[in-house]
Amino acid sequence: MTSPPPEDSSLDTALFADPEDFYPPSPPPTTQTHTLASGQTLTLHLVGHSPLEAHHLWNGSRVCADFFEADPASTVRGRTVLEVGAGAGLPSLAAALLGATKVVVTDFPDADLVANLWKNVEEAGLLPDGDSREDWEKGRIVADGFVWGADPRPLLARLPEGSKGFDVLILADLLFRHSEHGKLADTIEQTMARRRESRAYVFFTSYRPWLQHKDLNFFDLVKERGFVVEKILERKMDRPLFENDPGDEEVLKTVTGWAVTWPEDQWED
Repeated sequence: MTSPPPEDSSLDTALFADPEDFYPPSPPPTTQTHTLASGQTLTLHLVGHSPLEAHHLWNGSRVCADFFEADPASTVRGRTVLEVGAGAGLPSLAAALLGATKVVVTDFPDADLVANLWKNVEEAGLLPDGDSREDWEKGRIVADGFVWGADPRPLLARLPEGSKGFDVLILADLLFRHSEHGKLADTIEQTMARRRESRAYVFFTSYRPWLQHKDLNFFDLVKERGFVVEKILERKMDRPLFENDPGDEEVLKTVTGWAVTWPEDQWED
């Protein structure tokens, strides 16, 4: 496995295209596990391959789940939660198990990705009774497709009546997609409730250490839009997620967590 490819606009990827009559087999789906503080071990299904990098279980998602477990009452319990770019959806599963009132876990609207999220919801024991999608969507956690920056109304429609936005947003290991920072900021702006307690939790590793400054530019962007940014966590993993990756190993082992909040003059409560 390797981390996201380096940005190199001079590289002509067409040179490496397969012949039209060559169709290599897709890699098989895989599983990873994550053990919660309660002792429950979650089996997380991953698609065999995804150009959106959803076939990895990222360190940011593990650390985010651990962060919620360390203090559920102050983070997710009793709150509504939206995760974007979820991959396997680990932080969302943890939030639902820790008592969030409604969790909407999303990734790109690809049928395989969304079906895989539903599989992980089922494996975690979070599906309500019933075999139909209509039955599933009555549960505490639902899976859906969503493109960052797109019309948020279908997501907001999943909230309890009277809610104007989600209390908690989760962005785990998404910042390496530098061209999408503006759309991620749009989604925070359009879906996060304007309340004192609302938080967008952004957890990430700079998997390309030489581009760490571009990852961090996201926080400059949201500050320019009026949000408040606070670094809330730094955790050093035992080893980098990907073996033999180039760059500073200490950066590759480090996960940081940040909270993005509305300024006080934007609160509606």
